[in-house]
Amino acid sequence: MTAWGTIGCGDVTEVKSGPALQQARGSSLVAVMRRDGGRAQDYARRHGVPRWYDDADALIGDPGVEAVYVATPPSTHARYAIAVMRAGKPAYVEKPMALDAAECEAMLEVSRETGMPLFVAYYRRALPRFAKVRELLAADAIGRPRQVRVCLTRTPDPRLADPAAPPWRVRPDIAGGGLFVDLGSHTLDLLDHLFGPLLGVSGEASSAGLYPAEDTVSMRFGFATGVEGQGEWCFRGQARRDCVEILGDAGTLRFATFDEVPVELERADGTQRFSIANPRHIQLPLVETLVAQLRGEGVCPSTGESAARTTRVIDTVLAGFRETAAQRATRPALR
Repeated sequence: MTAWGTIGCGDVTEVKSGPALQQARGSSLVAVMRRDGGRAQDYARRHGVPRWYDDADALIGDPGVEAVYVATPPSTHARYAIAVMRAGKPAYVEKPMALDAAECEAMLEVSRETGMPLFVAYYRRALPRFAKVRELLAADAIGRPRQVRVCLTRTPDPRLADPAAPPWRVRPDIAGGGLFVDLGSHTLDLLDHLFGPLLGVSGEASSAGLYPAEDTVSMRFGFATGVEGQGEWCFRGQARRDCVEILGDAGTLRFATFDEVPVELERADGTQRFSIANPRHIQLPLVETLVAQLRGEGVCPSTGESAARTTRVIDTVLAGFRETAAQRATRPALR
């Protein structure tokens, strides 16, 4: 039985991940930590967790905690994961893996140095819906894949546009970027899972100024197989759209990264739709794979190595935007 401790017990742990650590075979959640001790205690009471802390080092040092899930904002992922691995315990980190590729590499170096496994919560790699996509590609259902098209648009969320106190998800100093980093990273990691590492990446980002981070991104990329790709992400659009299209020489696959719509296979002889619901605790399939790896019974598909590749892609796409933002921040004020 792998006994887990969690650093951070905010919204993501309420349904997506916390119960998954409790329900996976051979897994239990024995301790939680939040800087607000009252909230940590409340979470532990509601979820039946035996111990709670308001200090991360105390949780990491708990001899009854065998592995640690880091569920804090990205700005503290590297610090906590490194401390966990140096304590001789495996680390499971929320996505994105860290603020940037340099932090990811520091985490990977400690993982190699200590021999401690490092996993990242890109849980779509283990969801049945995307296993079906992978199965169809392996069966040549669309023939040879030629092109990938990604489109994710959202209407502006007024909750993100508080100039006095923007939420952490749109503060690059805490999140590494904005919603492209938070949401787009899922799609980029999934494409890495389906086709291998993204190559020849280029892109540009812009912002309407509603918050400090990017809100519109365009990029191009490819894969070693010769498949070409392009993506558009816009978080100040007129309507909601979520579509990934894989065009092959014998058909097309369509699916959504986030919306629960059927996987669609279109061929000359007709269209098939595969309705595959997500589990209620959406991280459960991935947690089951990482617990199996820790028990020597399987392999987790989402590792520090794979997640770091996605962060490197994001760094490449946002490089120009970040440089411009840094120049603007250091420019002397006009008098």
